Amino acid sequence: MHICIDDYLLDIVQNSFEADSSYVELAVDQTESRFTCSVRDNGKGMDAEVQKRVLDPFYTDGKKHAKRKVGLGLPFLNQACEACEGTFALHSEVGVGTTVEFSFNLAHLDAPPLGDLCATFVILLAHPLAKDFVIKRTIHTAKGSTGYRLDKQELEEVLGPLTTSGTLNLLKEYVASQEDDVRKYYVNPDAHKNKAPLSKQQEM
Repeated sequence: MHICIDDYLLDIVQNSFEADSSYVELAVDQTESRFTCSVRDNGKGMDAEVQKRVLDPFYTDGKKHAKRKVGLGLPFLNQACEACEGTFALHSEVGVGTTVEFSFNLAHLDAPPLGDLCATFVILLAHPLAKDFVIKRTIHTAKGSTGYRLDKQELEEVLGPLTTSGTLNLLKEYVASQEDDVRKYYVNPDAHKNKAPLSKQQEM
């Protein structure tokens, strides 16, 4: 199975949605050679013992992801980051929430492609468990710096509930326009072309 960076984003943010979070923030920062992300939530959190177990690729509680057919999991994200000289960190506290921080060295041969970030952002914004959800996207290269912010609550105030084909199409167009502005700052736009897995395109 071909895995892109956006697949990891999709999986980790859905973890936060499923942790009974009322607030989730996804921050994505890109430079010429590094793609850095953080996912922060105020969900139920994990104690130290559970944090160790969730990083074990052979661990499962048999209950998680009841509404999902597949989940890449934190162990696979950790391995993918290590494979391309990236970074990975997990911080969590019971009753407070969880933060997952990770980065990929885009210049490394084993760095996964970006995938279709626009489609992923739309899927997450329209997720039925997403309540107060914010995406912060920034880029800093030799060409300059720019970014944008997507707030589900603000978007729904303008577009209406993100549950109909009409509002979803408007959302797709808006997110695509924001991402087009970011792509102008890519130093090498062909290095990591956004190629969405077929299954994700079919979801949309």
